[in-house]
Parts: sequence; structure tokens; C-alpha cells
Amino acid sequence: MLKSLQAIESYREGEKLPAEAFPWLKYIVQAEQAIVNLERVDSLRELDEQNPVLDYVERSLRLLDSLPLSYWIKELAEETLVWSETAKGGTSRQRRLWQLEGINCFVHNIGSAQLYSRHAGGDPATEHKPQAGQLTAAGVADAEKTMIVHRLIETHGLIGQQIRGEVPPSANRPLSAMVEEGLLTADELERLLFALNHCIISAVSPELWQEVRAEVMELIAAIASGALDVPLPMKERLERMRSGPIAKGEDFGSEWSRLESEGFQPYLLEPLEPLTFWYVESALQTFSLEQFLKVIALTACGAELSGLNHISFEAVMNSLHYDYKGVKKINVYKKRIIEKYLSELTWQDITSGTMSSGNPHLAHRLRRQAHLPDTVFFDFEFSPAAEKLIEFCMEAEKSALYERAVLLLFDLFDLRRDAFDRFHNEDSYLSQMNDTGDYKAVILEYVTGSKVLDIGPGGGVLLDLIEARMPDVIPVGIDISSNVIEALRQRKQREGHRWEVLQGDALNLKDFVDTGSVDTVIFSSILHELYSYVPLDGVKFNHGTVAAALRSAFDVLSAGGVIIIRDGIMSEPESDQRRVRFLEEDGMAWLARYAKDFAGRQIQYAVTGEQEVLMPVNDAMEFLYTYTWGEEAYIHEVQEQFGYFTPEQYADFIKRSLGEPAKVEVFRHYLQEGYTEALQGRVVVMDESGQEVALPDSTCFIVIRKA
Repeated sequence: MLKSLQAIESYREGEKLPAEAFPWLKYIVQAEQAIVNLERVDSLRELDEQNPVLDYVERSLRLLDSLPLSYWIKELAEETLVWSETAKGGTSRQRRLWQLEGINCFVHNIGSAQLYSRHAGGDPATEHKPQAGQLTAAGVADAEKTMIVHRLIETHGLIGQQIRGEVPPSANRPLSAMVEEGLLTADELERLLFALNHCIISAVSPELWQEVRAEVMELIAAIASGALDVPLPMKERLERMRSGPIAKGEDFGSEWSRLESEGFQPYLLEPLEPLTFWYVESALQTFSLEQFLKVIALTACGAELSGLNHISFEAVMNSLHYDYKGVKKINVYKKRIIEKYLSELTWQDITSGTMSSGNPHLAHRLRRQAHLPDTVFFDFEFSPAAEKLIEFCMEAEKSALYERAVLLLFDLFDLRRDAFDRFHNEDSYLSQMNDTGDYKAVILEYVTGSKVLDIGPGGGVLLDLIEARMPDVIPVGIDISSNVIEALRQRKQREGHRWEVLQGDALNLKDFVDTGSVDTVIFSSILHELYSYVPLDGVKFNHGTVAAALRSAFDVLSAGGVIIIRDGIMSEPESDQRRVRFLEEDGMAWLARYAKDFAGRQIQYAVTGEQEVLMPVNDAMEFLYTYTWGEEAYIHEVQEQFGYFTPEQYADFIKRSLGEPAKVEVFRHYLQEGYTEALQGRVVVMDESGQEVALPDSTCFIVIRKA
């Protein structure tokens, strides 16, 4: 067994080891801060209970111990592996002292090489690449071995990072130089690098090693032969950094071209070509390609690149993760705010350097530290008030305060709910939207012509239905939410769909499609969201917003085209009353909470018994729509008014908004399937006399043709 493994086992068994014999182990076990790539972590809570760096080093050493290698190769690899993670160790005080001494604790291969150099008798701040003569003069035994190990630590993991696009090929030149300097033969270097990369990558994931092994061997051969002169273009490096989103369906090439047409200038990123990127994929892979490139462009245009070798996104990575219900989760509160911040920056803003923060509570920062002149740190800086509010939202997830906390967050950053749909259940929400396919299939009976716009396509179920059942029709989804559009674009690429999606505003469709070019516009359960969330003249819950959406759709319709509406409806006559008896203990509390939080109108009710109230029929139904969805959806549903017209009011409204050219061909309303079953055993709905009655109609279906 390797001596290093014996030392780790002795430490785990509680034995006190002499620090001078195993200084690398002392540094690692003293780590007070878990410095890890959060991409590979399932729960942040686990980091408080273990030493992930020591665990990783032990896994890599056990792999090395099992490999059939010569004693000399194994000795060099062992020395390299035990020292290569030391810059992630040390107490907080010790790390501060290291930094003052010029040791780069943030670029871990460099910092670890510096610590090793100091251990071997060199000067860590100035001798990044010690020479044999200098080491011998300093009394260092076996100077050539020390030089080789130092060089291997300094380049630790760079082959894997080159595959990920995080480093340029030139970063591996110190390895090729060992052959040129006569420290190793090309064959010895190849065998040594194969052993090290097998251990380094397999210790992360055996499956990952099998996946990249062939490419690793190609790179090792290039390094050993010195063929490192051809730089990797920034576009290709960035594409490698997007491997995660591309695997999920991101069409990198098409998106890159689209962004170029919108003002993105790739040449701005060329100065970053020789630099190393740290934690970029872990920090930014959940953002869209546009948002990702804006961050990279902000770095290229905002940083002083002279003397720069490294860009670190570690602060962004750490800021964007926390535990939700015991599992590591993207801090979607911060992510949504950052997305909005980036969306408000134009490419011209970034290029000219005249960016203005869209909100005083968020800014991006590029920092350099005096003792680390070759490294720049990118971060998003939230104001103290915003940080406290986000912390409050995270804590309030565990209580009834949650919806109030999130509403404060919406207001502070002026977030539109329709643009930022769900915080914690967006994937399941889009899946639920897809599950409503049976209800939406009836829409296809009324689709006219060859080009169809689906406004607010959600998970894309209607786009799928049109594509599958109407091969001559071009379905196009339009949504204001960058998150919805990004998810749909990835699914389109992943599954090979022919439908299209556009990010756009339903109130200004002519800005995105040509007037008269559309045959059918579909509003499926979307008009009530526009009514509830989108202010017109500063007022939400505004019928004028619905009118603007209908006129926007009518403007782009061809002659003979149709608008199809499926949405909420109010009951007639509005004066009808309903008794609601709660069968659940907390039902009355739900109603009181809803009446206080709902902003669409004043909800009226009179308590007529311990668990019973008398309410106007439409107030009763509006409450029951939210009550049906349950606690997790409450924060969103309480902000929506599902019914905003009675049938008679809706017909009159269409006539007034669209005029004589608009002919209503279909107008029917019904109770949507599922409400009765969902409320069974929870409430009893009765008329004024106490007689149990069926729920009134909830949903309307309208077809309007442009004459």
C-alpha cells in the first residue's frame, strides 16, 4: 500500500501523525472551508460533515495504488496527487497568511505548486518554475525529481479542463517543456500523464473517465510531442464550456448566429483566448447562452487584461447554490434577478462600457487582489437589503410567511410574474401544463390556415399537438419568459421538433411577426395571466390589457384568420350567492388569508357558522380555484384572477375592442374537468337555502374570425 494511503488510514483511525512527515495531510485535514466544484455535490449540508478534498485525494490514491506502474512513475504520481489539492486546505488564518505570501489559494494548481515549492525549499512567491541548479544550490535533495513534481502539480487537472474548454492548449506547455529540458523522455511523460489523469478523472467519476479517455490520450500524445502551437478558437472553447446545456438540447450554433444578428460581436472575446476560466460551467450552465455570453463579454470589456492569466467565477458558483429541502438547489431567487439584470443590458451597453444597473440592488463586479495580480474575480453583488430579503425568502420557505416574502422580492426587483413563473417547481409546472393536452386538443378543430401562434406555450403541449396532427401547419410559440423559451428551444433541439419559438410580448406581436402573416392566434389560459400581471397605464387587473392583447393578435391576422380563446369565465347572474362549508379544519383560515392577499378585487364573505360562509358566487369560485391547487402553488395562484368577465360581458367586450370585422363564431362555456373531484371531501358548495349544488361553469371557449 502507498505510504500516503497508510497515513490517511492512520489519521481516520484517530492516530496523531507527525506534521513534518506529512505536511500535505496536515493542510488538507485542517481545511475550515469546503472548496469544491459544486457541480458534483448533491447536498451542501454534507460538506459540513465531511472533508470532500481528503475524500477525493484518497480515492485518487487508491486508484493509483491499483495501477501496474513502475516504482519511479508511481512515486512521482503519488507525490503529485498528495500535494495537488493542498491549496484548498489550511485554516482560515493560515489561508490569509498564504495569500499575503503570494500563494494563489484561488487557482488551486498554482497555489498547491507554490506550497510544494516552499516545502521543498524554494521560494513560493517568485520561483513558480524552479531550476535544478537553483534547487541544488539551495540544498534541495533530488532536485530533478522536485522539478518534475512541481511541474506536474502546477498543471494538475489541466487536460480535463482543456476538454471542458476552461484552459487553452498552451496551458500545458510546462509539461512539454520537461521533454525539451531532458527531465523526462516523451514515453515517460505519456505514461506519467496517463496514470495521473486516470486517477484524477476516475476519482471524480469512473463513468466520466471512460467517456473522455480517448480524448485524454490524444491530448497526452500532443503534449508529449510538443504540438501545442495551434490555439483553440474562443467560440470552440465556449462551446465546450456549454457541454451541459448542449446535452440538454441547446442549439449552440444557431443561438450563436442569432445573437450575432442581434448585435453580439464575437471578436470582443478574442483577448480572453490565452486565459484560464475557473468554475465557469458550475456557475453559469443554468443560464441561457445569451446570458452566459453577456457575462463573458462583461469580463472581456470590463477587466484590465494586461498581466491576467485567470478568471474565477467561484464566487458566482458559491452564491448561486443552497440547500432546499435537504438537496442542493440553484438559488433561483438570485438567478431570476441576475437574468433580469442581464436582459436589460444591450450588447452596445456592454461594448461601450456605459452599462447602468437596472436596479440599485444589483451590480456585477470585477475584482483583482494586490497579492494575486494575475487573477480577476467576477461576481454579482447584491445590496445588503436584497441579500437580507433573499435570505428571508429562503428561511420563509418553511413557513406561511413565504408568499409575503416572495411578493416583496417581486416588488424590489420589479419582476414580472409571467416572465418568472415558478421558483421551486418550474419543471413540474411545465410538465403539468403538458398534461392538459386533452383539454387543448379541441382547439385544433378550429385552427385555420398554415401559420399558428400559440401565445404562452408553457411546456409546448399545444405545439406538439399541432405538429403531430397538422403536418402542413407551422406552429410558433411566443412567450415573454426567457426561461420558458430556453427550455422549449432545448427540447426542440433534443427531440427534433419542427415548431418554432420566439421570445416576445403578446401586447406587441407586430414587432415579432409580419402584419397579416398569421392565420390563427391561440390564447389558451393566458389572457387571465396578462390581465392579472401585466400593468397597463400602471394598473394591473386591467381589462385594457386584455383588449391590447386581442388587438395585437387581430393586427397580425390574415383576412379570414381566427383568434381562439380558452380561459376563465365568471358566472351569471353575478348577484347569485353560494354557501361554502369547509370539511378541512384549516379551510376558514385559508379563506381569511386569501381575502387578505388577493389584489384583484375585494373578496366578500359572511361567516354563517363555525365552518361555513356565505359569498357571492364569483368570489367563492375565485377562491376555490386557488384552494384547489394547494399550498405550494398558493403564492402564484393568489396573484391571478381566473374569471374576469361573465359571458355577456365578454361578448360585448370583444365587439367593443375589435369592432365590426371581428365575428364571434363559437362561444361556449363549461366546468373544467377536475375541479369537482379536487374539491370533493374538502368543501360542500350550496345555494343560499343550503341545498347542495354543482359548481358553475369555470371556463369559456371562444373563436373570433377576422372578416
